[in-house]
Parts: sequence; C-alpha cells; structure tokens
Amino acid sequence: MNLSLLLGLTQAMALTMSVTFLTYVVLIVVPFLRYRPLPAGDADKFEWHFLVPCRDEEAVIGDTIRYLRGNFPHAHIWVVDDDSDDATVAVVTGLRGTGPMADGHVHLVRRYRPEARTGKGDALNSAYSALKGWLGSHHDPERVVVVVVDADGRPGANCLSVCAADHLFGNPAIGAVQVDVRMSNRGTSPTRGGPVKRGFGRMMVRLQDLEFRAAIAAIQMSRGLTGTISMGGNGQFTRLSALDSIAGDGNGPWRGALLEDFELGVHLLTVGWKTGFTVDTHVDQEALYSLRRFLAQRTRWGQGTMQCIRYVRRIWDSKHLSTLGAAEMMYYLAQPWLQLLGTLIYPIPFILLGIRAAGDPAQVWAWFSEGAWILFAVYGSFGLLPFVIWGPIYRKRCEPETSFLRGLGYGFAYALYIYTFYITSWRALIRLIRGHNGWTKTRRNNDRAGLVAIDH
Repeated sequence: MNLSLLLGLTQAMALTMSVTFLTYVVLIVVPFLRYRPLPAGDADKFEWHFLVPCRDEEAVIGDTIRYLRGNFPHAHIWVVDDDSDDATVAVVTGLRGTGPMADGHVHLVRRYRPEARTGKGDALNSAYSALKGWLGSHHDPERVVVVVVDADGRPGANCLSVCAADHLFGNPAIGAVQVDVRMSNRGTSPTRGGPVKRGFGRMMVRLQDLEFRAAIAAIQMSRGLTGTISMGGNGQFTRLSALDSIAGDGNGPWRGALLEDFELGVHLLTVGWKTGFTVDTHVDQEALYSLRRFLAQRTRWGQGTMQCIRYVRRIWDSKHLSTLGAAEMMYYLAQPWLQLLGTLIYPIPFILLGIRAAGDPAQVWAWFSEGAWILFAVYGSFGLLPFVIWGPIYRKRCEPETSFLRGLGYGFAYALYIYTFYITSWRALIRLIRGHNGWTKTRRNNDRAGLVAIDH
C-alpha cells in the first residue's frame, strides 16, 4: 500500500471518528449536563419493602437497618440471610426484638445450605416468596414497591418521594426504577499501606464514583430515548405487579445469571413494562480500594453479561422493544465480546510497525515523518477522548469544587481504568470455558472503620 493511499484512509478514518464522537457528545453528554430536577411525588400512595440480601454482613447490617428504620419508618425491611458464618443473624434478631415488643417492620428470611449461597438472585427470590406470603391475597400489587439495596446501602432520604413522581411510579406503565449510585467512601483514603498504596486506593474509589455518577448516569439517561433503561444491583425499585408478571411457575422473578439485575430488566422490558432512571435521588455504596478485589468484582459482572447473551433472540423478537432499543441492548451484551476482539485487533498496527522498523528503520522514519504520524495521533486521540472527557464532566456535574486540572486528571486516570475491562473480559471468558459459573461475593474493604477524609 503506497503512502498517499494510507494517508487518505487515515484522513477518512479521522473524519468518521470525529462525526461519531460528536454524535456521542450530543446524544449522551449534552442532555446529561442540561438535566434539571423534576417534581417529586407522594410516597404515601405506595407501600415500600426493602430487600437486603446478606452473606456475612455482621459489620454493616446493624447500621443499615437503623438507617432504613430511621429514614423510612413506614417501610418494611426484609433481611435475607444467606447462611452467614458470622453473627449477621444475631445482629438482625437483636435489632428486631422478640415477642410483643418485636419490631413488625423488620423481617428475617433465613436460607440454609445446600440451597443457600447459590447466588444473589436466589436470595432475592426467597425474600420475594416470603413477602408474597406475608402480604396474602388482600393487597394491591400495583401499589407495592420492592426496593433492593446492598447490606451497606444508604438510599437517599428523599428516594421514596422521588420514585413516586408522576414520571416514575406515578405512571402505571413504569414497572421498575433505578436510582443514581454514588460511592459512600469517596473523598477518603485507606488507612493501611504506604503513600503510594493509599493514593492508589483513593484514586480507585474516585474513579468508581466517576464511572457511576457520570458515565453510567449519562448512558442511563440516553437509554430513556431507546426505552432500555437497565437495572442495577443496588437502588433497584420494582413494582410488585411487575415482578409477579415475570415470576413464572415458582421460579421467581430473578434468574440464574451472575448479572441478575440486568437480567431482571431484560425480562421486564420484553414483556412490556417501561423502566425509569433518576439522578434526583441516589443510593450510596462502598467502593473498593483494592485492584484485586475490583478485578474479581468486574470479572463476575463481565461473566454475567456474557451469560445474558442467551437473551438476544428474546430481545430481538420482543414486540415491546423498538428496533433501536433492541439494537442498544444487544450492543450492551456485545461489549465483553468486543473487548476480547479489541485486545486482538488494536495492537496489530503497532506490531507490524515494530517488525518493519526492525528490518528498515530509515524507511519507517521517513514514512512516519512524511505524515504517517497522523495515523497514530488519530489512534491516540480517539482512543482516549471518549474516556478522558468524563473527568471534566464529572467535575462539572458532580464535584464542582474540584479544580479543572484535577478533573482533567481524573479523565486520564479513567481512560486507564477502563482498560482494565479488557483484562476482566478475558478472565470472564476463561471462567465460562472452565464452567466456573458460581456466584462469589466480593469482600469488603478491611479498613472500613478507619477512613481518613481528604480534600478534593
């Protein structure tokens, strides 16, 4: 291939990528930045039930129950103990009390091995069955809302009224609502380790907060246009009638994928329910300081996405999804597979260049200096820009007190952070090939009780 042809192809690729990037900015970033809060609703029109799956959560479940009871006194809390080895049950029982003085709003659902520890979906199905039995037949499932929160989850105090708004559960077509997710330990540093380790942990927490509050939130808003807003594992609100419609004959609404939250959304959307998303309220959860634990968590998520590829036909055949909506969902399901492909394709130009440079360095230098550097500029710019841009956006939308330069630094760090998903996609594939489909709980930070606040 001669040099002029190569440069022509490079310019064409740059133009195509520029148009794609500008479209991306307009469709996702601009609406996110222009968003303004919407009016809340009347939470008293609904009955709220929090489901809290627990496995060895002695350290956090007590504070969570106290927080939920204090902020949502009329809601019911269903703690699902997945055969914990620690004192989780004792903590819950102590807070609930016994006999006539027992707190009727706190319920304990116990599971035992070998049926226990088979996945978060199975634990939630147990709570769903217990809730259905407790409610009996004299209830209105349209008014009952089931809220899934983590054992350390902290839903915003306004979450019930926000989710009761006319555009969310006030609309009878809405079957589920996902709220914004924030990292409760943002702005903190682990207490163990030297300055480098602590600084790395601090940045890991910040990048997880950026990912959820900026990139994921903006993508969720854009999915409002395609009608494919997905559910998360924390801060997931679902109408009981919607859960009933997909429960099947005793199977329960949650299925067996490791990504049970996305799987739930697939079933809701393909039977005709609408889903909503809001940043007017939030749920706090703990971010991970450890790269090793983070990779383990994201490997599980990636494997769960791979497992959900079995729903491609269901998505495409659903009369309730538009062609654009079905395409968006399948693009999401394709992400880990595209990441696998990318790790094989992206290095090829650099490998070929290295081979050529080893054989004739003078010719390669001449080719590079005569204009081929444009190719590498395009590779670098458009490989980084879609990720770097989220740093300044996160700073403007979520952390306005942060300096612009620090926000830009977050963006470059986020670009590196995203590339870890290429690692987790390969790990997920290896687990699939080996048949390792079990659900493994991500361990929490050991130093949760000893956090050090830091400045922006």
